Amino acid sequence: MLSEQSAATVRATLPVVGAAIGDITERFYERLFTARPELLRDLFNRGNQAAGTQRQALAGSIAAFATYLVDHPDERPDVMLHRIAHKHASLGVTPEQYPTVHEHLFAAIAEVLGDAVTPEVGAAWDEVYWLMANALIAIEARLYAEQGAVGCDTWREWEVVGRIEETADVATFQLRPLGEAPAPGFRAGQYVSVQVQLDDGARQIRQYSLSGAGGTGSSVRQISVKRVTAGAGTPEGEVSHHLHARVREGDVLRLSAPYGDLVLDAADQDAPLLLASAGIGVTPMTAMLEQLAATGHRGPVTVVHADRSPAEHALRADHAAYAGKLPHGAAYFFYERPDEGHPAELTGLADLTALPPLPAGTRAYLCGPLPFMRAVRTQLLGCGVAAADIHYEVFGPDLWLAQG
Repeated sequence: MLSEQSAATVRATLPVVGAAIGDITERFYERLFTARPELLRDLFNRGNQAAGTQRQALAGSIAAFATYLVDHPDERPDVMLHRIAHKHASLGVTPEQYPTVHEHLFAAIAEVLGDAVTPEVGAAWDEVYWLMANALIAIEARLYAEQGAVGCDTWREWEVVGRIEETADVATFQLRPLGEAPAPGFRAGQYVSVQVQLDDGARQIRQYSLSGAGGTGSSVRQISVKRVTAGAGTPEGEVSHHLHARVREGDVLRLSAPYGDLVLDAADQDAPLLLASAGIGVTPMTAMLEQLAATGHRGPVTVVHADRSPAEHALRADHAAYAGKLPHGAAYFFYERPDEGHPAELTGLADLTALPPLPAGTRAYLCGPLPFMRAVRTQLLGCGVAAADIHYEVFGPDLWLAQG
């Protein structure tokens, strides 16, 4: 894929570019948002920009892609590319936006690295960029075509037909599409983008997993939204607070078609499965359990969830009920702070060594904070689960980390 000459140049300059890539991406976003302020207002996550995590994500994806190309010159990291492409499609990213990114990114590289960017170096990194960009454009075009999205327009209006307060900080919104067109199908584990207009006129977008389908043949879909509170170095979640404070039954939301590639595989039919989640990562796992129960999955299914307390375990009743419908399902809930009303079977952080041994050939699906998934993945490898059979979802700007 990458020419031999460019591969040699990229390999030689990776340490220099890697050392400066934080400065490069910071300058890139400054240039981009000065030239195109509407992108920050209506496309990019302002919270992630304020926290600096979006810059880290761009830096990480470029570095990961370039490193993969020089290490595997005849291949490309399709898992990473597909993960990013699904995110882009859910946002309505268009092919025309890639030259804009290229213009400001390479201007930033020249500004930060100066004379180190010789014509040869510039050409090599230009090749890297367009290999990545053209691969993403092609994958995104297929995703749009699968959803019948004309001109990358993936948006549709949905009416809120129900709202359930799951916990103090999680609300479920049940939604039905407006108009006569049927609700788009989805695969358990996928997410939708939700776009809301905030008080300052910005139209911010966030992704939320579909946590249920409203029953077989139903046009109702549901998302479960955790209110994001401000923390050290992170601002309050603009969209989650808007949904919690403003959106009620009868209101209308703008949703994308469903996207995301952390889905149950056809090879999973009756295979032993492990579904592990923590916190709001429960949402795609609940949808997967609903699907497994509806299709009569006969293989063993081990359900693991970690949370601070039973009161903070969103969708707890559904989580347990769907697991209970499986003929060989077993649920294990870990709570840091169990209470008397809901005595925990297990106390503390998720620990697979406290469970019965996993069946041979187990395929695992994980969703939750990165530290949780890294810890569970390590435990699974220690239990003999093959790395290729461990699948996980990363939400937020660090999607590129979810390529393993």
